[in-house]
Amino acid sequence: HRTGQSNVEHLPSLPPPAQPWRLLHPLPHHRSPPSPYLLSPLLPLSPDTMEDAWLYPIAINSAFILALLIVVSSKNSVAPYGRHYQHQWRASLPTALAWGLMESPALLFTLFVFSLGRYRWQPIPTALLLFFLVHYFHRVVIYPLRITSAGRKNMPLAIAAMSFLFNVYSGYLQGRSLSHYTIYPPSWFSSLRFFFGVQIFVAGMVINMWADNVLLSLRKESKTGGYKIPRGGLFEYVTCPNYFGEIVEWLGWAIMTSNAAGFAFFLLTAANLVPRAAAHHDWYLKNFPRFPRSRKTLIPFIF
Repeated sequence: HRTGQSNVEHLPSLPPPAQPWRLLHPLPHHRSPPSPYLLSPLLPLSPDTMEDAWLYPIAINSAFILALLIVVSSKNSVAPYGRHYQHQWRASLPTALAWGLMESPALLFTLFVFSLGRYRWQPIPTALLLFFLVHYFHRVVIYPLRITSAGRKNMPLAIAAMSFLFNVYSGYLQGRSLSHYTIYPPSWFSSLRFFFGVQIFVAGMVINMWADNVLLSLRKESKTGGYKIPRGGLFEYVTCPNYFGEIVEWLGWAIMTSNAAGFAFFLLTAANLVPRAAAHHDWYLKNFPRFPRSRKTLIPFIF
């Protein structure tokens, strides 16, 4: 080769992996190489055509405003379904059907949005997504099938519609953040955040499913579908261990994903369930004179 010149072809350098603290921030948008998409004949979207760099930060920041609005609105009223159902809501759906329909975007739309991301084939985002989908497969398919129809109150159509839209919103956030806007280092599976996040997530899911099973069993034991005082396990310490378990579950999700969307979902879950747990606690105290006064509302020994 000529003097002073190199025969080595210099390839363009790749961007360095995100630092751990940067995982909490959306990454700048980069075009992905063209790739076929399964549904492109029906809906022509691909990583190249889904330009949402302007939308994603807005959706993230909106979560904090939405959480505040949920908390403020919950001070004056509680969503009228379940034990808080009000008969003036004429347009309603059977609870099992409403539950399956309103939760379905969290399962189906999340998977759809995830499939459009540039990291959709990488093992770490895919593994994280599976935890999310397992939870919502239970919510969309298994849980509605277990709801007894004996004396079960319907769910107002307006509540089901709002929940449906919320799950579309959250499905976009989680699916897009995992598959497109967060870079995970190859060592993420061995990181402490992933390890402890998974443990917390699984523990919360077990608590949530166990408490739901206790409540469903009580409803089935009643010929009229009426409510009883649940007893045993965490029910001896808090009124709503099902809500406690779900909040713990999504805390684990926020830790294992370590991105803004995961934290936003945890915050929205807490904003919704903490006031509802307080309303449940007051309802039990009002309707059951023998309800144990020593029970806390949501967190054992604390609140």
